[in-house]
Amino acid sequence: MKKYVFQDKEYELTKDYKNGFDVEEVKNKFTDYFLDYDYVVGDWAYGKLRLKGFCDKDNSKFKDINDINSLDKYIKDSCSYECRYFVLKKVK
Repeated sequence: MKKYVFQDKEYELTKDYKNGFDVEEVKNKFTDYFLDYDYVVGDWAYGKLRLKGFCDKDNSKFKDINDINSLDKYIKDSCSYECRYFVLKKVK
């Protein structure tokens, strides 16, 4: 897995569906808001990147809406059909 650093935290790219990962776009969008999350998911619609934080169950930020185990449901229900997307996992 390839590793990247955003906001002084290391992440590994665990999924890159349809070449959705663009390191420069992520650098431009990534803020300290995402530091509390275990995963950052990026998806593309209409040429724009959208980021969302997801958690493991032991994270204090955990809620059903950001459960990493519901990622497939999020992609199906909240993203454009067959969109490009990626998953970054924080290296602990």
